[in-house]
Amino acid sequence: MIYDGGTRTHAAEVGGVSVQTMRDWVLRFNTRGLDGLLDGKAPGQPSILSEEHRQQLSEMIESGPIPAVHGVVRWRLADLMQWLWDEYRIRISKQTLSRELRAQNFRKLSARPRHHAKSDQAVAAFKRLPNASGGDREGQADGRPVEIWLRGLEQADRPALDYHVNRLARVGAPMMIGGT
Repeated sequence: MIYDGGTRTHAAEVGGVSVQTMRDWVLRFNTRGLDGLLDGKAPGQPSILSEEHRQQLSEMIESGPIPAVHGVVRWRLADLMQWLWDEYRIRISKQTLSRELRAQNFRKLSARPRHHAKSDQAVAAFKRLPNASGGDREGQADGRPVEIWLRGLEQADRPALDYHVNRLARVGAPMMIGGT
């Protein structure tokens, strides 16, 4: 419409936009052609870390901390934040630093916690204990029958009994059920 000689005001009315928006579109079209009318990604906030900072941070992580120098045995985000402040006077949040490191293909690894008093011998002995069905913990029955004696079984208790009887039957325990 404007290209054919119409006014921006008339084109804005037809397009249902403000005159300012129409003006912006015309300027974008005049500088970049049809591609100028496509909305691109907004630039957003510029990165806190420069390419040099990222390179130094990457080298620092890959070389690992020196306990005598850095005072730590492994890098945490808080330690890296402090290092960036000490070296470059850059204040950066944990979330931003984590995002920067993930962009460089670093991942946070954490070891599964292990109790200080865990005894491997106690764990092995526990695994050898027989379970309630008379078999070992892997569900193998040893051939002895499991006796289940009932007294005054109410109808409401029947589902619980069925569950336990079926559980014992699944592990192959021979059963004798009696009642008084």
